[in-house]
Amino acid sequence: MSATDSAERERSPRRGMCAAVLSLEAITLGLTTPVMISIADVDTATALCIGLGLCVACLLLAGMLRREWAYAAGWVIQGAAIGLGFVIPMMFVLGIIFALLWGSADLLGRKIERERAAAYAAFDRIVEPPSED
Repeated sequence: MSATDSAERERSPRRGMCAAVLSLEAITLGLTTPVMISIADVDTATALCIGLGLCVACLLLAGMLRREWAYAAGWVIQGAAIGLGFVIPMMFVLGIIFALLWGSADLLGRKIERERAAAYAAFDRIVEPPSED
């Protein structure tokens, strides 16, 4: 097996899909900051802490998805995005959409990883000759 094959086997579709969801969500949460200031009359400092804080949290978490705890933290971000609906009602809708995307990416990513591992195991049994011990 070459280094390229090994790198391909190590690549996680779950991590890639979940990171994409968090990256798009970071944009949405960052854009809530001016909405909180101008429409919801939230104090500027508070709006910056909430909107940009969640934005940065999404981006940092997207880079930490090599660890299993980061997926649980992603669910916390989804809860915070939905909770932001109490300040900006449209965030109830957007938060639920992103939570559904997050859940789908997580579940489908796990399924793809299981099926890929089984396919690689079957391939290895076919390609590698049995050892003669």
